[in-house]
Amino acid sequence: MLLPPSVRDLVPEGHTAHFVRELVRDVLDLSEIVSSYSEERGYPPYNPVMMTALLLYAYSQGVYSSRKIAQACEERTDFMAVTAMQRPDFRTINSFRLRHASALSRLFVQVLRLCFASGLVKLGHVALDGTKIRANASKHRAMSYGRMKVREAELTAEVAGWFEEAEAADATDDSLHGVDRRGDELPEWVRDKRQRLERIRAAKAALEAEAAESVSGSDQGSEAGASACGPSGHVRTVPPERKQRNFTDPESRIMKTSGGFEQAYNAQAAVDASSQVVVAAHVTNACNDSEQLHPMLDAIQSNTGRDPAELSADSGYCSERNLAELDRRGIRGYIATGRQKHSSPWPIGPNLGPVGGRTRRMVQRLRCGGRRSRYRLRKQSVEPVFGQIKAVRGFRQFLRRGLAAVADEWHLVCTAHNLLKLAKAGCRSA
Repeated sequence: MLLPPSVRDLVPEGHTAHFVRELVRDVLDLSEIVSSYSEERGYPPYNPVMMTALLLYAYSQGVYSSRKIAQACEERTDFMAVTAMQRPDFRTINSFRLRHASALSRLFVQVLRLCFASGLVKLGHVALDGTKIRANASKHRAMSYGRMKVREAELTAEVAGWFEEAEAADATDDSLHGVDRRGDELPEWVRDKRQRLERIRAAKAALEAEAAESVSGSDQGSEAGASACGPSGHVRTVPPERKQRNFTDPESRIMKTSGGFEQAYNAQAAVDASSQVVVAAHVTNACNDSEQLHPMLDAIQSNTGRDPAELSADSGYCSERNLAELDRRGIRGYIATGRQKHSSPWPIGPNLGPVGGRTRRMVQRLRCGGRRSRYRLRKQSVEPVFGQIKAVRGFRQFLRRGLAAVADEWHLVCTAHNLLKLAKAGCRSA
């Protein structure tokens, strides 16, 4: 090459790489990220605007690992079109993502408002659902409270025996070699077991604290666990024996998925039926969806400035409290009351508990609509979005740990999804 190439020559005109680069550079407000760089120290840093565009484009292409992103910057021309042939290494990419995780997650609202301004978001019908995404932790690193009690006693006796053996060995070594000679340190395997014992005790204390908080927040002591008297005579809440805690990511939970039980988080998404744009995103470590309707409605209101006209959701969101909230907001709901079999009327699921008037009216609404019920929009709105994110772009496991960190990561994934919808709409209009 006699002259350096233009980034427009690397990929065809109208490519998603050009769209993301120019949108981030010219449209998005990145002042929160750019203002954190007050001065240059040492080697000049990469432009934060370019780094933001690189991350958003990588997520839109299903490339999430910092090492894979760095490799793509060296091998793929579409990534070179975003970075202007710059090659940040994987440590730089990962450090930038960690440093600005919260600011990057807040770009979700900016991109959503662009979709709203372009006419993609109608809020005529919004479909709500949750999907289980594996946590960055193994379910085999979790231990139940009952097993913790047994293992704590075993390790305590084992460590005590090792100390007795170590003291006896020290006395023998002192008599043989003298007190000033090396060899009196505890073996490495003893220290590892002691660390394991401390981690189990900390996990036990955390489970007991969670049980105490659940009892103080609600008077349902049977759900939180039994009560026992401590050594000082005060009542101490004991969690259920089968209650588990993971040592790698304590905020993740064992959840049932299509592939069995996994250590996971529950990722929520509200999707506009007219364009499959995600209008609200949320992550929780609760397995059940019933408590997620209210915060998701608040998120839709905060992100778009108004409530949707209609909302559909599966039976996991059906409760008298949720249906009353929809009525209060003036939203016409289409929420399944149970699992419907082919060519059969809508049932009332056995997991709903006491069934009130609103649930019965919802059954009547769904039955009157039949196959033309607005509930049918749920499967063709939110389910394809989860398929595109998990199957097409390969996002099946969070890279980060902790509820706040995975929430930022989920918002970034949904932002990339909305960017692709915006780019396709721009291509069609052009």
